[in-house]
Amino acid sequence: MRKTNGGLICAVKPASLAAQAGLRPGDRLLAINNQPLRDIIDYRYYSAEEHLELSYEREGTTQSLALIRDYDSDLGIEFSELVFDGMRLCRNRCPFCFVDQMPRGLRPSLYIHDDDYRYSFLLGNYVTLTNLTEDDWQRIGEQGLSPLYVSIHAADLANRRRVLGNPRAPDIMVQLKRLNELGTIIHGQVVIWPGVNDGAVLRQTIEQTAALWPCVQTLALVPVGVTTYKNVDVRRVQPEEAAHILDLADELRARIRPGCDCTWLYPADELYLLAGRPIPPAHFYDDDAQWQNGIGMVRNLIDDWRRAKRRIRGTTFRPQTITLACGELIAPTLKRLADELASRWHIQVKVVAVPNDLFGRCVTVSGLLSGADVCAALAGQDLGECLFLPSAMFAQGRGITLDDMALDDLIARLHVPISTVSTLGEVVDQLAADVPPAGM
Repeated sequence: MRKTNGGLICAVKPASLAAQAGLRPGDRLLAINNQPLRDIIDYRYYSAEEHLELSYEREGTTQSLALIRDYDSDLGIEFSELVFDGMRLCRNRCPFCFVDQMPRGLRPSLYIHDDDYRYSFLLGNYVTLTNLTEDDWQRIGEQGLSPLYVSIHAADLANRRRVLGNPRAPDIMVQLKRLNELGTIIHGQVVIWPGVNDGAVLRQTIEQTAALWPCVQTLALVPVGVTTYKNVDVRRVQPEEAAHILDLADELRARIRPGCDCTWLYPADELYLLAGRPIPPAHFYDDDAQWQNGIGMVRNLIDDWRRAKRRIRGTTFRPQTITLACGELIAPTLKRLADELASRWHIQVKVVAVPNDLFGRCVTVSGLLSGADVCAALAGQDLGECLFLPSAMFAQGRGITLDDMALDDLIARLHVPISTVSTLGEVVDQLAADVPPAGM
């Protein structure tokens, strides 16, 4: 048997099979049908059988029990962690690694160099595939771990090794072809480092990756993120470079478009905003496979407002003043939409672009705003009856900012009720319903 510590059970659903069998929080599930559990993937895979023998540890003693389950019934177990044998760490030293560009003093979890293909399958995290063992390859095929999200960066091996800072990184094109043989679907990304993997290198990467469709279902082009704390000569993509990248994407998409009825090649929203180009229409984005890369978020914001206007047509709002805070990149777009809200529905709307002092002024996205930066930008201002902050700046499931400030902390510092929202539509729906925000 593989050596494993099993998974610590943190909750058991009432009346579930596990509850009826006597399992409880604090137990550690070690194996199912003599198959040791390395992670929640193993748990789901091996618990899919009808007849199950569970081995578990309780208070230092190993015990076992037998279950018979219907194929449509869940055991009802929740675990404290997704992986039970430790997160797979990154072997690369990417000069632009965002973790290495973080300021000191934030919570420890933000400094973990993770590169675990299991988190790619479970959560959509991007991985480089540079630390796979032969057992990993066999498992990907056996358990059908698909889709995976892969940082390709460059098809040329020498350039990819430079981008990764890893002279031993394997050939990504060979790996992608092997995944194709296993039937694995890939969503890829290229983080563009100006002067290194753009231009002719980027053209080659796009062309060779496109040839691997339908294995590679989508490819995102993402500008490199640079903070004040970078310690190497990496610079951000400039507006004219963003325009060249968009032109290249348009040219290649028209010429090498794979045999699929989709866009396939998706420049990040940031590239359009940097270049001052119009955001593509909704049908350009097909689905949300590249959502975490900031692909289609601006279009969603614009279209959501269009739908919201239809919902609130004829609505009379109570006269009031509100403030919308956001990152500097999206501020001009949000202000244009907010001005329309103000002129049509007679609500005073102030849009405040918050400079990012935590990471540096070159970081302009809303999702990387800190609580301290919001307070510094808004303190002493008349924020009206409510402040709306972007949901993206709060950690999902934890409700805290990157510098560990909760919503209540911000309310106490700014002395104004606060709501978190993702779109302007959520703002007007709350105003139309006259729902009191947090702090009232």
